[in-house]
Amino acid sequence: MNVLDWNKEVNNRKESLIKDAQALLQIKSVLDEENAKEDAPLGQGVKEALDFMLTLGEKDGFTAKNVGNLAGHLEFGEGDEIVGILCHVDVVPEGDGWSSDPFGAEIRDGKIFARGAIDDKGPTMAAYYAMKIVKELDLPLSKRVRMIIGTDEESNWRCVDHYFKHEEMPTLGFAPDADFPIIYAEKGISDFDIVQLKKEQKEVINVQAEVNSFHSGLRYNMVPDFAKASLLIHFEPTEIVQKYSDFLRDGDLEGKYYMDNGMLILELQGVSAHGLEPENGKNAGLLMANFLAGIQLDAESQHFITFTNQYFCGDSRGKKLGIAFEDHITGELTVNVGKLSYTKEDGGRLGLTVRYPVTNEMDHTKEKLDQLLEENHFTIENFSDSKPHHVAEDDFLIQTLKKVYQLQTGEEPELLSIGGGTYARSLKSGVAFGPLFPGREDIAHQKDEYMYIEDLVKATAIYAHAIFELAK
Repeated sequence: MNVLDWNKEVNNRKESLIKDAQALLQIKSVLDEENAKEDAPLGQGVKEALDFMLTLGEKDGFTAKNVGNLAGHLEFGEGDEIVGILCHVDVVPEGDGWSSDPFGAEIRDGKIFARGAIDDKGPTMAAYYAMKIVKELDLPLSKRVRMIIGTDEESNWRCVDHYFKHEEMPTLGFAPDADFPIIYAEKGISDFDIVQLKKEQKEVINVQAEVNSFHSGLRYNMVPDFAKASLLIHFEPTEIVQKYSDFLRDGDLEGKYYMDNGMLILELQGVSAHGLEPENGKNAGLLMANFLAGIQLDAESQHFITFTNQYFCGDSRGKKLGIAFEDHITGELTVNVGKLSYTKEDGGRLGLTVRYPVTNEMDHTKEKLDQLLEENHFTIENFSDSKPHHVAEDDFLIQTLKKVYQLQTGEEPELLSIGGGTYARSLKSGVAFGPLFPGREDIAHQKDEYMYIEDLVKATAIYAHAIFELAK
């Protein structure tokens, strides 16, 4: 079995691998609860992507199961133990500024361009073809191999929560949803809203403008790439417009301003990135808040803007909040302000994702936050917490994947940690394994997301070899 040429097996199926990857990528599987139905609780696009994978698997002879229209699995082999491959077919919103249709799956310059190309539809198809190769070669296995397909990874993980209430837990497994070589540790992930409380505000003298509304961002785990503020100007707008022009020029930023129904509208373009590392993007919402902090605003909006600017602008490590933390396993705590909103009626709200190290106690961190927020007349709502995940280096899973990676690439596998959360944390013995190779740019959640065709092929070979070694 050691002489099996896994790359040759993948290349024999390369054309259909690419074709099926494109077909999956062309489905707009963004969470759409507004149009949810009983058989599509997270929206029609998400359900269509799940159905696509289950139908494909059934056609190729896998045992397929839909679990409550929230998740599903494809399985082959026999045995009491299960090797799990945990994937997801939902994607984050496409955002603006793409060079081609974000759901066109266009191939150019040796890359497939589409939302979900690297996170996580491309890797899902790579893992599927890896399973298909092992199955078609009829190799002797002692465990079942099961691909678990989730549909809510980018939001609330309702898919895996539901799935594991009804289905058995794999003995060990991997998620093709991060970086090669091996992710053995994942930070804790806490998402929540910071909400402005109503209070008696001191009257502001010489108010230049009132903030009628301010909005930026769609998801906790994305750096917002667009912000819009609507201002009621008390005097001539010339001074504020000039200030804004200077702000854009000095910061080398893109934006515009215009009058609409007596309101001065300010728009600002940022750069989207995954919320696990806010420094990879430009947060349009925080940049807008930074500008507005230099204007004399009405008391209510000034309270919100001043707080936002004071504690979040220019600091993604929680230092200003007093919650900074770092360890040698997973590095620094990070704070991403993924959603910002303010209206005169409802006040201000910030949506945060805090990614914290494996040795950090979130309960203690939250106590510090609660105290600071109370002092500033804010509070926390919609708090959720996914605990950190860490697998020991001498674990059979890690040792096996290290051996496979070295044989397939000729490189010494380094154990990595990430701020992102993958389905691997659902398993006691689970790690993230690819698909992003060392040296490749991480463009997940960004415009013009892509995956190299050669990486798709290479990852498929690694996954096929890994599945065999884990299940034989």
